[in-house]
Amino acid sequence: MTLEKLPRNKTNDYTTEMAAERRAIVEKHSGHSLFHTGQFSIPPAALPGNIEGFSGIVQVPMGFAGPLLVNGEHAQGEFYVPMATTEGTLVASYSRGMALTRAAGGITTTVIDDAMQRAPVFVFKNARAARDFGLWVTAHFDEIKAAAETTTQSGKLRDIEQYAASKMRWLRFNMTTGDAAGQNMVSKATHAACQWILAQKPADLEHFTLAANFDTDKKHSVVNNLHSRGKRVVAEITIPAGLLEPIMHCSAQALSKQRGLSNLGAFMAGAVSNGAHFANGVAAVFLACGQDIANVAESSAGFVYTELMENGDYYMSATIPSLIVATYGGGTGLPTQRECLESMDCYGTGKAYKLAEIIAATVLCGELSLASAIVSNEWVSSHDAYGRNRP
Repeated sequence: MTLEKLPRNKTNDYTTEMAAERRAIVEKHSGHSLFHTGQFSIPPAALPGNIEGFSGIVQVPMGFAGPLLVNGEHAQGEFYVPMATTEGTLVASYSRGMALTRAAGGITTTVIDDAMQRAPVFVFKNARAARDFGLWVTAHFDEIKAAAETTTQSGKLRDIEQYAASKMRWLRFNMTTGDAAGQNMVSKATHAACQWILAQKPADLEHFTLAANFDTDKKHSVVNNLHSRGKRVVAEITIPAGLLEPIMHCSAQALSKQRGLSNLGAFMAGAVSNGAHFANGVAAVFLACGQDIANVAESSAGFVYTELMENGDYYMSATIPSLIVATYGGGTGLPTQRECLESMDCYGTGKAYKLAEIIAATVLCGELSLASAIVSNEWVSSHDAYGRNRP
């Protein structure tokens, strides 16, 4: 059976009527109703640039975790954190971690790096020509920077890293992108810069391509761990020993022992993160707040570090090296996503670092809560009470 082509309207494809036409065809073919996906409050006219062939809405339950107390440079005070998920226990677990960290005086957050990348590759006749090209790029950085920045008002070329193999030279363009996530911005700017480079006719150049997987878009990598992609954020706290037992039902000593076991387990498994579940917190906030959900691939990797202090207190930090967030552009302006961002005062210009700090603090709370649940033998029982575990 050949499926009929879904209708498109070249004049105005973003209407309630066009969405209904497409759903009707799918319903006829599948024999199943799309009633709920056809119920939405978002005006279709708001969706150009976010989706093609709009046909309806997939609704994900959303709850608020918190209050979360953050002592950041950009996020300061208490926040209710919107988290969209279908995993029972998740919001409750993060709220429990937030209760502990709030009682301990709040989480300190710091953005320590910020850049988005595109990494074109230039292929030469031999390695010597590739090396000489690299020297030429360094000498002409100002001209390359000027060419890149002709395409954007907010993007700035910070530097160009160089990586060599055989007769190839990868150029990793690092750009700041303001409050946008910036992948498209950086692609356009890098394209303009590379067109200028090509116009100078580099000697013995055999081939060029704008991307060859070194920027590791939508996937994590060692280079992201070391040099970052998006925001590099640290969330940290020292928890008084006397707070752990009444709230988490475990001791600092037990958490410290669990951390050592988790570090070794992650190492043996070849995991990209020694954390327990960064992805849960990152994905839930991303869904609620209109972030590019595929960037969870980079944004959910990170490092947990802990210390058992001499006085029995427990220091813990979570470092997210490649947190890709936006408070302007993309899906952030859609009505429900904008509401979630506005609930934390994180919508619009000048708010990207604030959102990054809130997400990092949220991740730390989730790490604390899950580790405590495992140590106190409450992990399974909590899922029995709130999650999907059913007889």
